[in-house]
Amino acid sequence: MPSETSRTRRGVMLIIASPSGAGKSTLARLLLQTDKDITMSVSVTTRQRRASEVDGVHYRFITVRDFELMRERGELLEHAEVHGNFYGTPRAPVEQALEDGRDVLFDIDVQGTLQLYETMRPDVASVFILPPSIAELEKRLARRAEDDHATIRRRLKTALGEIARWRDYDYVLVNDDLERTFHDLEAILKAERVRRTRRENLAPLVDGLVGDLETVLASEA
Repeated sequence: MPSETSRTRRGVMLIIASPSGAGKSTLARLLLQTDKDITMSVSVTTRQRRASEVDGVHYRFITVRDFELMRERGELLEHAEVHGNFYGTPRAPVEQALEDGRDVLFDIDVQGTLQLYETMRPDVASVFILPPSIAELEKRLARRAEDDHATIRRRLKTALGEIARWRDYDYVLVNDDLERTFHDLEAILKAERVRRTRRENLAPLVDGLVGDLETVLASEA
């Protein structure tokens, strides 16, 4: 359940993006574990489920035809094709969460981020995670032991284009120290939560302050 404070504001769509292996999934998991007011947006995908993944938790795994139907009906906030597979963000649960004052976390790529800018820009705060070096990025991909050599090379090639888009993001963090990077991410979310445009209770509060002040001044005139 969101806290009393979060109910007085509109939720934040917090995007964490990075090349594969730069640490965005780890950072997302840590944030979900430590912050009760944010939930993960569960994307739909047509790719095969990995052994470590749970359907409905990491992704909703669907057929290509079901994905096409969702896209045609306008049920996706964003969608992209990555490495020959389709990914997308269902619209309805995200919009409901924002209305309820709950924050939604997105672990998506550059294509998805730019599409969310087009559809939901005022609600979005985006963070791009850079690796400290390409050598370290290669090591992290290899340590996952989920992809073969050809797949790793393909991910590195994709990373070239992704890193070049770092200026498209609101914030950029270099993940050379996981603990420090996580604390910086927490600070970004805290700042975004108190952004004026998200504080739906501010207008009536200010109106009340102004009215009370005018009453006080009028009584002394």
